[in-house]
Amino acid sequence: MKLIKINGMRKNILSIVITMMCFSGIAQNYNKGVLVEIVQKTDTTSIGQKFVLPDLKNMEVTMAKVTIQPGKSTGWHKHNFAVFAYVAKGNLTVNFENGKTLQFTENSSIAEVVNTYHNGTNNGTEDAVLYVYYLGEKGKPLSIRKEQAVGN
Repeated sequence: MKLIKINGMRKNILSIVITMMCFSGIAQNYNKGVLVEIVQKTDTTSIGQKFVLPDLKNMEVTMAKVTIQPGKSTGWHKHNFAVFAYVAKGNLTVNFENGKTLQFTENSSIAEVVNTYHNGTNNGTEDAVLYVYYLGEKGKPLSIRKEQAVGN
């Protein structure tokens, strides 16, 4: 795959294509009867961090369905790359290491924070179901638990 230079950083063409698909109005590219609704269009994370795509040598996109049972949480963790999520069912409360708390309701989207510890909790009475897209790197973890980072 050909690599190009953008803003002094090498970017994988695949990451550009995925970003364009996620953040652009593409409805005009489909036949009648196909509805494309932009769920989120942003250049910052949920706490205002500007997105900077890392120089990944082996880009890998992972899509996952994450189910959090009522009263359960993800545990404190961080991501070293861009992650996007869609709350398909239920609600999610996310606490950040800076003390900020955000609520995400059903049918909302999340531009997750990068290199910032956070914890997602389902305070509801039904499962919270998220579809999560990780723009990561082959061989690297999707998330890093806080305990792992400090060696516990």
